Amino acid sequence: MREDSRFGSVLVTRLVNTVMYGGKKNTAEGIVYRAFNEIAEKNPALNPVEALQRAVENAKPRIETKARRVGGATYQVPLEVPADRQASLAIRWIVDFADARKGQPMAVALAAEIMEAYQGQGNAIRKRDDVHKMAQANKAFAHFRW
Repeated sequence: MREDSRFGSVLVTRLVNTVMYGGKKNTAEGIVYRAFNEIAEKNPALNPVEALQRAVENAKPRIETKARRVGGATYQVPLEVPADRQASLAIRWIVDFADARKGQPMAVALAAEIMEAYQGQGNAIRKRDDVHKMAQANKAFAHFRW
């Protein structure tokens, strides 16, 4: 994947591509860059790209459950999450929860969601914890892994 033009970061490109809707990449870039400006204004000492990296790192799920059919029954089997999927899920959750915030522009909502994940709180972190809890609850089915 390519690095984005402004920050030279592959992670920023992934964020732009996740925000993008209907192939409108320029619009998505505008939203992401405005969100970064918002973060930089509220926290002048903080680099927005580093904030994004830490937010994604905090929101990454380590294990998740996948449905496996064994003899007519479906079990939720806990599996470790590959590194690439961890980042994809974290970015997707941050963007989805930012999109779900109504009554404010997407750039402002995205900045707020990134800052909350950066601080180890917010919806994306709660989602990660729910995924971990689900995997923990279904630990008994781990032997169905293959």
